[in-house]
Amino acid sequence: GATALVDAGDATAALAALAETGWSLSQIWLTHHHGDHTAGTTEIVAATGAGVHGPASIASVTTPVADGGEIDFGGVKVTAIATPGHTMDMLNFHIPSEKLLFTGDTLFAMGCGRLFEGDAATMWASLCKLMSLDDETVIYCGHEYTAANADFALSVDPDNDALLRRVAAVRDLRSAGQPTIPTMLALEKLTNPFLRASDPSIRAHLGMADADDVDVFTEIRLRKDNF
Repeated sequence: GATALVDAGDATAALAALAETGWSLSQIWLTHHHGDHTAGTTEIVAATGAGVHGPASIASVTTPVADGGEIDFGGVKVTAIATPGHTMDMLNFHIPSEKLLFTGDTLFAMGCGRLFEGDAATMWASLCKLMSLDDETVIYCGHEYTAANADFALSVDPDNDALLRRVAAVRDLRSAGQPTIPTMLALEKLTNPFLRASDPSIRAHLGMADADDVDVFTEIRLRKDNF
């Protein structure tokens, strides 16, 4: 079999997981250049010999991939999707046959990445790309920010029954020390305010009933930055 590591921020944790499972690492897929996603790459490669796939902007990448590029993962096709916004080199990794998506810091459970390099229009276009995928796509993101994201989501989408139910479930999971990841695209479309810029109830709450989707998204992102 083949084993891939998505992002390599922590070499100690990654190598410990490999030792515990007995798996042999064949590939590392890097989503973007930030240190919390790349800092352990050199040490992990030295220990495992794994090839490194990711944006050409990252020095440790041995096989650069760009939008639409494919990785052969043990005979399974992995497609890179460029999702600029959080950074301009951001890639997401999609396995269509398994309905799996690794989103790095583009899309989180009930959240999206802060705009360090791209603008809101760029990020909105990236999120629209992801929303075009199968609703049953299972999403693994780069951070467990879900509880904080839930609190913000309630502030802009307070009348969303699906969101209220999800927030209760998230609080139960976190209080029990359990992860909220993975999530599913269909659930994000129902409860993630950053995917709901076209939703009439959010627009009404923001006083932006007739605004463009990009303008609504921009306002939601600005509010999250200041939340």
